[in-house]
Amino acid sequence: MRRIRSQIAFFVAVRAASNTAYRMVYPFLPVLARALGVDLATMSLALSARSASGALGPLIAPLTDRRGRRFGLTLGLGLFASGAFLAAAGPGFAAFAIALVLMTVGKYVIDPAILAHLSDNVPYDRRGRALALTELSWSLAFFAGVPAAGFLIGRFGWRSPFLVLALLGLAGLVSVRAVFWGGARTAAAAGHRESYLAVLRSPAALAGIAVILGVSMSNELVNLVFGVWLEDSFGLKIAALGAAAAIVGAAEFGGESLVVATVDRLGKIRALMIGLAGSGAAALVLPLAGRSRLTAFAGLALFYLAFEYTVVSMLPVMSEILPQARATLLAFYAASFSLGRAAGSLLSPVLYGLGFTAVAVAAAALDAVAFLFLLRLRRLTGDGP
Repeated sequence: MRRIRSQIAFFVAVRAASNTAYRMVYPFLPVLARALGVDLATMSLALSARSASGALGPLIAPLTDRRGRRFGLTLGLGLFASGAFLAAAGPGFAAFAIALVLMTVGKYVIDPAILAHLSDNVPYDRRGRALALTELSWSLAFFAGVPAAGFLIGRFGWRSPFLVLALLGLAGLVSVRAVFWGGARTAAAAGHRESYLAVLRSPAALAGIAVILGVSMSNELVNLVFGVWLEDSFGLKIAALGAAAAIVGAAEFGGESLVVATVDRLGKIRALMIGLAGSGAAALVLPLAGRSRLTAFAGLALFYLAFEYTVVSMLPVMSEILPQARATLLAFYAASFSLGRAAGSLLSPVLYGLGFTAVAVAAAALDAVAFLFLLRLRRLTGDGP
């Protein structure tokens, strides 16, 4: 058990770095766009390409099932560090867009390897807590990483956070090669074709993928424009946008902590239903909350708390549907999450042109569709596979 705890601490640090790189773009989107000399619509294309690149995860994940989790971590950290170095040194918008893609592909290789390793070693009745602990890195990135990035941007320029992240990724890569405890493999690891067919032939797997597709698209509609919304509505600048990121991060930390405390006791599917219903309701409340800076921050906190509770509760369910192709299914899960973000980032600027209310209503509608697929998943699995 002590070994598992030390592994979780390392995984939290690794994922905090990759998640900071992913999340810092949103609140500082206006700053980055100005620095690169492009408008919001052009930046949204780069973010769509970044999100769509997560679909490459399933092409690599079967290797993690066959060659071990250490291999997956090594490859993922190598891609991430390369992308961060390119963002720190590459010239112009095209290099920045390529860097975003490299860092994201790295992230979507790292995450399934970590989750599969823990799922290999932690029984299902306690797995929700273990996986949720690693997800604390997601809120830690927004709570600490993004404000730190804001400080670096304001002090040393917009490239400086990427240089720091590149060095952290390189340090993680060295640590994996030097001290990682080996790569667990499933007893009957399938090949690429068999792993893909196992996912595509599983009604429960497909229902879970549909749930996360809708949820991630809903969240991305708000993600892409909340920094612009706060800037347009209240004139917030870099430091205040960093503070908003910290508030959202604290809310997500609360959602993840609630999963740690409740998901194994409450039941994974039941927790999902509560979180998804709360996420849709919070989306509808956001336009009303935008009448003052304080209520806007509170509305965003509620929205992200419910979203994070939903997403983290989903992980142990997906981890147990296909144990023989665990990393592959988790990569499909991540790919659907990423594709949902890609679609949301394309649609969000169009909806924002109609007003933030249109963004919020569309987000709530997508949550409602995801809830219908969740009911199907419940029929297929009961309160857990």
